[in-house]
Amino acid sequence: MTGRWEAVHRPLPEVPRWAVRAAWAIQLCVLPSSLWRILVVALHVPLWEGEAGSGDLPWWFPLELYVVILSLVSEVLALTAFGLISRWGEVWPRWVPLLRGRRVPRMVAVVPAAAGALGLTVLWGWTSAMALFGRNVRMEQHHDSSLTFDSWEGAVLILSYLPLMAWGPLLAALTVHYFRRRRGGRSSAAAARPSAPTSRRAAGASSSRRELERAPRGR
Repeated sequence: MTGRWEAVHRPLPEVPRWAVRAAWAIQLCVLPSSLWRILVVALHVPLWEGEAGSGDLPWWFPLELYVVILSLVSEVLALTAFGLISRWGEVWPRWVPLLRGRRVPRMVAVVPAAAGALGLTVLWGWTSAMALFGRNVRMEQHHDSSLTFDSWEGAVLILSYLPLMAWGPLLAALTVHYFRRRRGGRSSAAAARPSAPTSRRAAGASSSRRELERAPRGR
């Protein structure tokens, strides 16, 4: 388990410190809201005065299960930010069938990451702006008095979701860095593997050296 943890989170040597911190910051941005949802909706901890509606969920799908799944998916998506600074973002991991060990095309990582950064920035920027005007994401007026700092429950709710505004910009910064790093030259994963001609030349030189050492020396 420790080895897998290190393989997922270990940055490449050429990755700057700010990028490593940004990847960890994304995890910290997503974690508070996930914990709040699970505690309030799934475990029914009294941290909120309002009522959690089921929205458009079908009657047979429990809201508690939906919230747990949503939180787990959010954490997994946040974890993918480490792929922009780690080896498994440049070489397919062993658990990927048919592609394991092959290089990840640059745009295969850049396009989803850029789309995710844009979507997250728009989503949470819009949600926060509407909340300031007392409206939901559909621009409908709501009268939920818990969405204020007037109570500690409301403060916990706001502080749990407020960090999500930084998810999109942080992911955008990592995406730009990943694109520039891959475009600027060979990745460390590729550079670590010598090319076939280089390997053959090195092997040939070593073989010739051994033959010279074994040959009898003239007087």
